[in-house]
Amino acid sequence: MPIFLSEALIHEPMGIIAVLLGILACLFAANDQVWGQKIFRVLPFLVFAYFVPTLFSNVGVIPIESSVYKFIKVWFLPASLLLLTLSVDIPAILKLGRNAIVLFLTATFTIVIGGPIAYLLLHPMIPDSMGEEAWKGLAALSGSWIGGTANMVAIGDSVGVGKDTFQLMVVVDVAVANVWMAVLLWFAGREKQLDEKVGADRTSIDACRQSVEDYQASVSRPSTLSDVIKIVALAICGTVVAQWASYFLPTGEFVTRFTWVVLMVTTMGVGLSFTRVRNLEGAGASKIGSFFLYLLVASIGAHADFAKIQDAPAMVAIGALWMLIHVIIMMGVRRLLKAPIFFVAVGSKANIGGAASAPIVAAAFHPALAPVGILLAVFGYVLGTYAGITCGWLLRLVHGIVG
Repeated sequence: MPIFLSEALIHEPMGIIAVLLGILACLFAANDQVWGQKIFRVLPFLVFAYFVPTLFSNVGVIPIESSVYKFIKVWFLPASLLLLTLSVDIPAILKLGRNAIVLFLTATFTIVIGGPIAYLLLHPMIPDSMGEEAWKGLAALSGSWIGGTANMVAIGDSVGVGKDTFQLMVVVDVAVANVWMAVLLWFAGREKQLDEKVGADRTSIDACRQSVEDYQASVSRPSTLSDVIKIVALAICGTVVAQWASYFLPTGEFVTRFTWVVLMVTTMGVGLSFTRVRNLEGAGASKIGSFFLYLLVASIGAHADFAKIQDAPAMVAIGALWMLIHVIIMMGVRRLLKAPIFFVAVGSKANIGGAASAPIVAAAFHPALAPVGILLAVFGYVLGTYAGITCGWLLRLVHGIVG
């Protein structure tokens, strides 16, 4: 329910999309101005792209719940992934080295152990009426924080979490994970300063960026109407084919239809990156993919209802401590390895958010790095359910101890 109005002023689908596009247009216009650039150096652009729609929905201009947001995620997210992976430079990404993988796996490990630790420490705050729903809800949340929404649903179904508890954990997910995402976007605007403080070796990241930028410069050309139609057709048709094919693939405890869609469009993009279709990058393929991604960011922000946090103080507290454990260990390992902050950001979001967030955070550091987030997020999808089940087992063990 919006904070100030009982019903949103604008609730028609095209009206909602118009508001989201209007917000993005105003932000980009501000970014073209000197005063806007000064602001975005303090708070990165994507922070505003996320939280301004949140403000609009929470005060009742647009609804917090709408089928439009699901439509954007289901169709525009896969379309953006396909276009952003179209020019992916696999060899350059592999040269990023061990730190990228180590911090990604560290993120997974911290989520698996962080939940049970937070539950053990703060369980007295949880109302007795929740009973076993407490550990089951946290188990579902672990799926989201290791892979994404698809994994959250899979884990929730596997442990038998109740509908009301599941919705409660969605609120905790949005409230806690999105605050961390905002921090990571803030990091993106200060990556060089943060890396200098720990003496991080940025050679591999700079080489990856340069490789992508050199390729983009070599194929860059003025876009024609034919190019734009080809790019949009590729994105939409590829997504439709993936959606259609997903109906014929096995789903269940470990894999959902959307998991298959993400895997297929990513595979399409990576496959086409080895063909002449890759040259569409020169005509703006990644720019159109980024447009889809920005619209997705705005829709995710609009869907966040922070007023509901008051309904779950205990679970929010556990989620916050859980995230704090994750952050402390990630930053500690980063300092030990002297790794760039980028690896912390993309490794974390490849787990906590998956394909919907990792490329957004990676692109905030540099558009050329978006494919790194996508590929790590795919690994997150693979690990999410398995690691989530392990975390769920540990949570149940803790419940048996404290219950």
